[in-house]
Amino acid sequence: MPIPVTPPHIALVEDDDALRDDILMPWLLAHGFHCDGFGSAAALRGAMQKAPYDIVILDVGLPDANGFELARELHRTMRIGIVMLTSRDATTDRVRGLNEGADAYLAKPVDLDELVATLHSVLRRLRPEPLVDNVWQLTVGGWCLVAPNGRRIALNVAERKVLGLLMEVPGAVVPRADMAAALSEDIYDFDPHRLEMMVHRLRSKIADATGEALPLRTVRGTGYVMMT
Repeated sequence: MPIPVTPPHIALVEDDDALRDDILMPWLLAHGFHCDGFGSAAALRGAMQKAPYDIVILDVGLPDANGFELARELHRTMRIGIVMLTSRDATTDRVRGLNEGADAYLAKPVDLDELVATLHSVLRRLRPEPLVDNVWQLTVGGWCLVAPNGRRIALNVAERKVLGLLMEVPGAVVPRADMAAALSEDIYDFDPHRLEMMVHRLRSKIADATGEALPLRTVRGTGYVMMT
């Protein structure tokens, strides 16, 4: 399955320190993004001289720049995804943001799962990946599951670890001990019910998001197997 060598590199430009550092960045890091946070346009420009970014998440009300104008500048001067994230949710603001070059416009308070899904959507345009039709597969470094019908769902850290193990050996049983070792540093202190609940939630989450049942089977007393 095609997996990029490096995780998507995100620049988060938000002058609310608590929102940026305590909420948004931890969530993005937990979903497989390499994320750098900046509180101003000047800080972003300085960082861009040293390293490229795949996507910029951009607030409108920055202390040293207008986010709309910065979006226009970025759109005209480089190939980069732009996601506006702002409290300005009027239709005129949304239209302006998209006209200035933003790929997506999200209003605060943002649903964090929607933010991750939006980033994956923008990445699909920036990093098209050849996919095999009609099979379950992982993309974006294993952080996104694609169903046979093409629908996608973002994974968290634990889900990525478990599905990564299972999909490395389709049709083979993965022992519970191996899955517990992937989820915990001490398998002897690991509650086996935690694994069962996680698998149950994962099946429900994927069925709700994709409309298809994940072909993950329980082998009683042994482990789990991803059917081919």
